[in-house]
Amino acid sequence: MGPTHALSGAAAWIGGSAIIEACGTPVPGAEIAVGAAVCAGAALLPDIDHPSSTVARSFGPVSVALSHGVDAIATVVFNVTRTSIERPRESGHRTLTHTTVFAMGLGGLVGAACSIFGKAAAAVVLFILLGLALRGLLGGWARRQGWAMTTLVTSGVSLGALVWLPADRTYAVLGVAVTLGAFMHCLGDMITKQGCPLAWPLVHRGKRWWEFALPSAFRIRAGGTFEKNVLLPVLSAVILVGSMAVTPPAHALVMSVWHAA
Repeated sequence: MGPTHALSGAAAWIGGSAIIEACGTPVPGAEIAVGAAVCAGAALLPDIDHPSSTVARSFGPVSVALSHGVDAIATVVFNVTRTSIERPRESGHRTLTHTTVFAMGLGGLVGAACSIFGKAAAAVVLFILLGLALRGLLGGWARRQGWAMTTLVTSGVSLGALVWLPADRTYAVLGVAVTLGAFMHCLGDMITKQGCPLAWPLVHRGKRWWEFALPSAFRIRAGGTFEKNVLLPVLSAVILVGSMAVTPPAHALVMSVWHAA
């Protein structure tokens, strides 16, 4: 579900930052915080191919129309590239936007745009992805407030983040956060009843859209007991521990333990 996807993105970024810091390379606090939020928002992006998803409803009629367009494009790509043993589809959900090509391609585009246009491109990325993170992590509040009010709050948060970030950067790292978030979404879907065609356009076992997933005995039901009572608390714990590891004085404690080991 949306909150779990968003938490997985934030956990991946903060956990990765903690590992990098433990290896002796400092990561600025602004990049950790903003990167985690961007990664959380990006972890919802692949579901833009589903008009009823959280990301499709995030910005009102504009995002709904975009979702229908992405769904149509994904459907066409599936039907054009499918092998002879794959049946035609009328919906593009969990196809094109749930591939490694999409995750890396979108992250590459975001990184290139931020490298070329600097803070101007970063402003657009932050507005969209911090908005998605807000809706993913605070879904109940966002639904009660409506998309217009949530978008207004997102604008303020994005502006604050943009002012907080240093000016002497290209922000290409945002592309890394987008790729990681989108890939974490796919990993999350792979533990549910339906997998993800990560290897597209390569052919696997006669299928170009082979859905990679855990063995059926280990898959979970989206929104079920395991997700709510195990997965969400574990991801929250990763975020908490990772945040402590990159925040002084907790960082100093973690580093001393690391070097002692």
